[in-house]
Amino acid sequence: MVDPVIASRLQFALTTIVHIIFPVMSMGLAPFLVYFTWKEIRGGAPVYEQLRRFWTKIFAVSFVVGTVTGIVLEFEFGTNFAAFSAFAGELFGGPLATEGMMAFMLEATFLGIFVFGRERVSDRLYFVSSVAVAAGTWLSAVWILIANSWMQTPQGFELAQKGGQTIVLLTDPIAAYANPRFPYMFVHMQNAAVESVALFMAGVAAYHVFRHHVWGYPVEEISFWETTLKIALVALLITAPLQVVHGDLYARHVYETQPQKFAAMEAVWETDSYVPEYLIAFPTSLADITDPRAKQLFGIGIPGGASWLASGGDAQATIRGLDTFETEAPPVAIVFWAFRAMVGMGFWFILLAFWGAYRWWRGELFDDDLLHKALMASSVLGILAVELGWIVTEVGRQPWVVQGVLLTSEGVSPGLTGAEATLTLVGFAVVYFGLLALYTYVVTRIIRGGPPAADELRTTRVPTPEQEGGVSVDD
Repeated sequence: MVDPVIASRLQFALTTIVHIIFPVMSMGLAPFLVYFTWKEIRGGAPVYEQLRRFWTKIFAVSFVVGTVTGIVLEFEFGTNFAAFSAFAGELFGGPLATEGMMAFMLEATFLGIFVFGRERVSDRLYFVSSVAVAAGTWLSAVWILIANSWMQTPQGFELAQKGGQTIVLLTDPIAAYANPRFPYMFVHMQNAAVESVALFMAGVAAYHVFRHHVWGYPVEEISFWETTLKIALVALLITAPLQVVHGDLYARHVYETQPQKFAAMEAVWETDSYVPEYLIAFPTSLADITDPRAKQLFGIGIPGGASWLASGGDAQATIRGLDTFETEAPPVAIVFWAFRAMVGMGFWFILLAFWGAYRWWRGELFDDDLLHKALMASSVLGILAVELGWIVTEVGRQPWVVQGVLLTSEGVSPGLTGAEATLTLVGFAVVYFGLLALYTYVVTRIIRGGPPAADELRTTRVPTPEQEGGVSVDD
């Protein structure tokens, strides 16, 4: 049987990797849905009602599956990481409870109005519901990221004894919840979610445009997909460059607050200066894939780039090596290669955005079949980049569950056996991948079904108080 510590870590990693797909979709879609609703209510073209109705279906499915898979994650703190829950429960439990009481309830309450109430409420209330749903979605991220960012840069607490056990005692809630890592994580995560959805929308739209303009397939409502592609490109033009710029600031913050993680990201084993930043890296031998070292890599790199990234402009800056830390190094291979893949995709997204913008400016956006193929191939790469980012964040923190305070091995439930942990790992793998397959099937059916036809669009609206008294709402 697998060691209970390893099995518990694998189980939490598995459930998180699958779960995060659904919040990314709902958080990324939220601002788009607010925009579509606003344009529809303001009397915009009928395509905005089609956009709102089509993407609301995918949002609702993502919300439901995300809720189911997310609740289980919180139970895992008690089943697999009971020692961690007892140790950090006073600080960690607050944000999770607040997320459920405030953010989730706000989102769930107004989601019913937003999904089913268009014909039953006024335009004003309906728009409020769209904003409330979006706010609830993003507030959920706030509280989850507060909890996780505290684990990266813990502060605002002191250690105390209770019943013979060491626990975290919250002494300064503002310092703890507004810890140094939170703004970096929040901006990076939310921008990544919008960018991922923009890529997904562009890929789906490019598929339909490609079929129509290149293969000559009859595609109903082709204007819907053309508009979708344009909106997605605008969002990508904003989010893709921002993600790279902010990522540079984020990496510098990691260097300052988690030097061991940064050393793992760059595979620096011995303290050195003028460390290159490898853009493309290959191991000098296959054995080095699982144990990369900066001096045993062949690739294309920027001399002094990693030092420059760490210091914010000094290519001669020194990076502390992994062999200088008292604790064991994180799984360097996972962190190093995940970081490279994530950064590489980030620059690819910028190239896609400007490629699409250039073709749009030339009036060739719907005729460039190579661009369409690239967008289709990249439709889920944004989500993959988010997954890789979380791998760097969480695996790079090892062996700590709370950085510098509590080791992961000390946070696992003390009575958990290897057989129990292995059994639940297998069970969760079956259930979660089954849910992912079902979600993929449903979303694919929605995409193939396309937007509502023009003759299905709304012809009447519920009047607002100002419009009552015989005044037509269409005037």
